[in-house]
Amino acid sequence: MEMIHAVAGLSALAHEGRLKAFRLLVRAGAEGIAAGELARRLAVPPNTLSSNLSILSHAGLIESRRAGRSVIYAVRYAHMTALLQFLMEDCCGGSTEICAPLKDIALMCDC
Repeated sequence: MEMIHAVAGLSALAHEGRLKAFRLLVRAGAEGIAAGELARRLAVPPNTLSSNLSILSHAGLIESRRAGRSVIYAVRYAHMTALLQFLMEDCCGGSTEICAPLKDIALMCDC
């Protein structure tokens, strides 16, 4: 991943509302969640959510698709993985005692 894409992704996530929406979408899995349902679960006005989803989308972290009258949002897991990999590339200068807990966290994921 190029630095410019990493900065865009991290900038998009550096907002409480966008981070909450992104985490909810991560938990939803590949099927995603309709925009209206996202707004309801996050208790935010649709226009605020729309703005936040637009920023996440422009950063490449999420994608949308139409399903009838609904717009479904889902995480672009390949991009999320690339961002996490970018952050971990030079992890701790090879000091395994520092990075070991991060590996354990990744292994605990329910994926």
